[in-house]
Amino acid sequence: MSDRQRSIVKGLVAGAVAGLAATAAKSLAERFYPPRVHGEPEPPAKLAETLAGHRLEGDTKLAASEAIHWGFGAVAGAAYGAAAEFYPAVTARDGASFGLALMTLTHETALPALGLSAPVGEQSARERTSEAATHLLFGLVAERVRRAVRGMLG
Repeated sequence: MSDRQRSIVKGLVAGAVAGLAATAAKSLAERFYPPRVHGEPEPPAKLAETLAGHRLEGDTKLAASEAIHWGFGAVAGAAYGAAAEFYPAVTARDGASFGLALMTLTHETALPALGLSAPVGEQSARERTSEAATHLLFGLVAERVRRAVRGMLG
């Protein structure tokens, strides 16, 4: 892509759409291979309660958790789309590198540091492999959708 064709806005839009599609794919894959199987709280639910400053129940907890989950997917995708406009190397391996980097930044670094998940050494093998597999899928879907949407945007 030449400098003349690059557009941060188009990259953000394509990436946000891609992030939502990738979040849907990751969520679906986690139904078949969930990372947590013993009733452990999901990081978005824990974050929602942390932000609210109190325990959330029922539909309120579900809505807040889903908003965080889908919002993060859209924002991560938008950042990816914008970066891809100027640094095409971020799309390496058809987005697989992005998905695994996102896992490293979130599930292996930020979430444990914030107390929203167990440290990597204390996570079960199932959690680690599920997160790796579903983040890999996230990255692959994000790149394919980003590329398609960006092409439609011209």
